[in-house]
Amino acid sequence: MSGPSASSGRILAIDFGMKRMGLAVSDALGITAQGLPTLERTRMADDLGRIRELTEEYSVERVILGNPVGHSGNPTGMSERVAEFAEKLRHRLGCPVELWDERLTSVEAGRMLRQSGMGIEKRKRAVDRVAATLLLQAYLDYHASERARSRKSEESGPEAPGSAEDGQGVDGRTGGVDSGADE
Repeated sequence: MSGPSASSGRILAIDFGMKRMGLAVSDALGITAQGLPTLERTRMADDLGRIRELTEEYSVERVILGNPVGHSGNPTGMSERVAEFAEKLRHRLGCPVELWDERLTSVEAGRMLRQSGMGIEKRKRAVDRVAATLLLQAYLDYHASERARSRKSEESGPEAPGSAEDGQGVDGRTGGVDSGADE
């Protein structure tokens, strides 16, 4: 999986839904995520056009699309729709579009908004934006961690077999992002 470099442009995250899409954009350094107004869905051509406008307005160089896989990591009916939408975005935008595991981002967004004391109507309007922001921040944090790990590895030289840097844990299992699948 390719990720952003420390100097790549802004990233747009989309929490795809059939009625609405939550949106968030990174800062120019790719450190923080900021929510954007939720996009109320209309026609596909209009939705794609609005996203294209946002990519131009914010100088976006990559789009992250939340992939709603099941708890076991398997695709869902919605993840098939997301994959189709990703392909349309790639064609329309001409920039990389990456699917990113969004498990539980909407649940976490709802929990955060409930704890804030926000009323139910405001929560309904905000949950997609907050979910997109959480999705993008997780993506940014993951890639920042990978860059730091890579720099540390380069500075310290070759690691012994079984180290985290060779992709194997001390017990021999492959490292990387937890798929959430039962072992």
